[in-house]
Amino acid sequence: MSKKWSADDLVEQLRGYGPACVITAAADLDLFTALGPASLTAAQLAARIQADPRATEILLDALAALELLAKRGNTYEVPPDVAELLTEGAPANILPAVRHHGNCLRRWAQLARVVQTGRPAPREPSVRGQAGDCESFIGAMNNFTQSLAPRIVERLMPLRFQRLLDIGGASGTWTIAFLRAVPDSTAVLFDLPEVVPLARARLTRAGLADRVTLVAGDYNTDALPGGADFAWLSAIVHQNSRAQNRDLYAKIHAALVAGGTLVIRDVVMEPSKTQPPAGALFAVNMLVGTEGGGTFTFEEFKADLASAGFADVELLYQDPGMDSLVRAKKT
Repeated sequence: MSKKWSADDLVEQLRGYGPACVITAAADLDLFTALGPASLTAAQLAARIQADPRATEILLDALAALELLAKRGNTYEVPPDVAELLTEGAPANILPAVRHHGNCLRRWAQLARVVQTGRPAPREPSVRGQAGDCESFIGAMNNFTQSLAPRIVERLMPLRFQRLLDIGGASGTWTIAFLRAVPDSTAVLFDLPEVVPLARARLTRAGLADRVTLVAGDYNTDALPGGADFAWLSAIVHQNSRAQNRDLYAKIHAALVAGGTLVIRDVVMEPSKTQPPAGALFAVNMLVGTEGGGTFTFEEFKADLASAGFADVELLYQDPGMDSLVRAKKT
């Protein structure tokens, strides 16, 4: 430990919640979309989003102070670069990711109570409601991975498989990347019933729906579809305890054909569990959000995969964030 902390350093770290709360509140209220290309007063915008005029004006001034809005006189406008990122319908918008972080922020604010009780923070829906929060989560997973998925798949090349099983495949971001990399393959995407329509829509837009079988289910309670020779498990294991992961690995082992391969994309920690730092902080995110989730070392991955019958477990790539890759074989 080499850093020497000052009071100013600590206070500066603590102030980060302010901008985060301002931005996520604006995203939850869909404020930037409501403004659109118009120049509106706070009262006019409050009427559009059905909000309190005084509170709306204070929020708008904070956004203008952060340079996320332009204020001219008593009217507000969305700069073009911000509109591209925070307006519904813009091709490059990251609204789902911003809203997901807002949901995380509400749980993180309860961290002390979570540590006292050992229980995750209660899930209070945002102003968008439970269904809206689910859609934000699935959309955020696409925001986080859409641009990097082809690069991650490239790390696994040369890759040959006939049938992919994408477990917890969300809206199909990874399925799309794998099917494009291996053109003569097919896939099964397995996720919760409320997620399947989102996957169907994205796969249809990608022109790949005819190569994908969508199966609704819960890997905690249901068997996985069989017959795949390649299984992909991306950003799932950190949501589970090690015992839950051993059960999941056993289901994957049973679903794969002989000689099949499982690849896991997730955080892989050093033995101290303090490195990489992003992984240690992400374990806190799992503490406040799940019953038993966390981040794990390669030795823990290897032991748990072996307990489920996998062999030849190897760390293909270690990343400071979520993009480490662990591969295992069903002999």
